[in-house]
Amino acid sequence: MKLANQSTVAGFVLLGLSDQPKLEKMFFMLILLMYLVILLGNGVLILVTVSDYRLHTPMYFFLGNLSFLDICYTTSSVPLVLDGFLTPRKTISFSACAIQMFLSFAMGATECVLLGMMAFDRYVAICNPLRYPVVMRKAVYVPMAVSSWLAGGTNSLVQISLAVQLPFCGDNVINHFTCEVLAVLKLACADISINVVSMGVANVIFLGVPVLLIFVSYIFILTTVLRIPSVEGRKKAFSTCSAHLTVVVIFYGTILFMYGKPKSKDPLGADKQDVSDKLISLFYGVLTPMLNPIIYSLRNKDVKVTVKNLVNQKCFPK
Repeated sequence: MKLANQSTVAGFVLLGLSDQPKLEKMFFMLILLMYLVILLGNGVLILVTVSDYRLHTPMYFFLGNLSFLDICYTTSSVPLVLDGFLTPRKTISFSACAIQMFLSFAMGATECVLLGMMAFDRYVAICNPLRYPVVMRKAVYVPMAVSSWLAGGTNSLVQISLAVQLPFCGDNVINHFTCEVLAVLKLACADISINVVSMGVANVIFLGVPVLLIFVSYIFILTTVLRIPSVEGRKKAFSTCSAHLTVVVIFYGTILFMYGKPKSKDPLGADKQDVSDKLISLFYGVLTPMLNPIIYSLRNKDVKVTVKNLVNQKCFPK
């Protein structure tokens, strides 16, 4: 990734909530607590999926990847946010900003692809159970997970490479908690139409295509489940994908809420909305990773049993 030599900006100032110090103290404790829950919850899920051989299946392999991804995603931004709460008008170098943008963008795109692949896994498991061991064998699901990481990383490399080549010769204050790519692009003193088109194409590929795959997969899943004669059979079949569906609804529902709500035209209302937009973006970055392990633990009998066994082994060794 080559940084633009023509840029006259050596670094950026992260505005965050600098003008509201009381909110900074409150949100510091809240975000710190949520971050610790993310590390603990997702760390336990990774430990569970690795330690119990009964969970060495495609679904739990994808779940372990999702947990690791959530840890990486939040770690790429939350420590910077927490530091910003303690340091008014936090400064960040141009290169550090580029790295942070790359990591956050890569993790977000990877999660979109991974959720789509998890939906395909549930489709095969429910709609074609007899072929499941053949279709979702290790030689298939491992490359699927690897390709999701490579796709997210490649997309991020393209988008951030285009962004850092722009000249930044004016205001260097980013009105955000982190180096959010759209907030950074607003500071460029050059035409950003190429960046906008590139990100639009990426959104179609990394948001639109996975959503379509998830939607089609669950249409087939629902059709198959409704054909099961017994109520108990329908409940058992749908329970295997209810956790994934809940995570998908929260993940994409939050994105739609963030970018779909109308903008205020009133100057005073715009200022308040600006603060709310930043807070919504911040909590989006920590809420979903925090809820994922909770949802999969509460809605998955195998995970609950394994966690209970691990706790008993540690607390009550024989």
